[in-house]
Amino acid sequence: MIKAIVIMIGLFTTAAVQAQEKWILKSKYLAKSDTVLVFKPTAYKQAKQYPLVYLLHGYSENYRQWSKTTDLQKLADRYGFIIVTPDGFVSWYVNSPFDKKLRYEDFFFDELLPKVHHSFNIDEKNIFISGLSMGGYGALRYFITHHNYFNTAGSTSGALALDFDKLKTASLQFFGNRRLTDDLERLLGNHLNHNWNRYSISELIKNYPVKKTFLLDCGTEDILFSATLELKSLADHLKIPITFISQPGNHDTDYWRKSIEYHFVFFQQNLKK
Repeated sequence: MIKAIVIMIGLFTTAAVQAQEKWILKSKYLAKSDTVLVFKPTAYKQAKQYPLVYLLHGYSENYRQWSKTTDLQKLADRYGFIIVTPDGFVSWYVNSPFDKKLRYEDFFFDELLPKVHHSFNIDEKNIFISGLSMGGYGALRYFITHHNYFNTAGSTSGALALDFDKLKTASLQFFGNRRLTDDLERLLGNHLNHNWNRYSISELIKNYPVKKTFLLDCGTEDILFSATLELKSLADHLKIPITFISQPGNHDTDYWRKSIEYHFVFFQQNLKK
């Protein structure tokens, strides 16, 4: 059973973060506790049901990335959504087949979700998920494999293809070393002996049974732009009615600060009554 420490201070505040609640969740699936920030509309009332958005961060970042990128309280108030930002560490939001203490997908669905639904009055017809980079991968993965739970999803600058060579190039560009692929090999096994491609969104989507719409966006100067275009082409071929946004931008905070607003507009447009 999950154990939670909930810190409620009216507003939990640092220089870059404001949230009504901060949870520290001890999990049987993870080696260390997971920290989660929750942003509710300022006028939140327990008697009313609210749409819910999970925002997943990128590789090498943490639960604070989205609240450092944009004003999540303003988004919660503007759109009337509850926003939840968990810490995904460097898990790629999957279950490791080797490490019983790195089973993030189990943590997310078996422990975090019940905690969220127990704590708030959620409109279960309107649950959304989005993320950036590694989090964009995680958002689409969860949407495809747990499509009954989510209304729709978004991915911005998503690391959608678990391709060793492409991710090694990205790791050398961003970090000057192979830390990204080293972490993936600890998670999924040596790329020469284990099929990473089966985790790629392009493979998951081939078995996507319902063809629900989702949002896909990426900056045209982003190192991951080609993988985004490949997924768009595949979605078109499979007749999945995605919304695709392409605009100038790189794999950076400036781009994500602009792009996430489109995701909330998209979610609002897809609200079910």
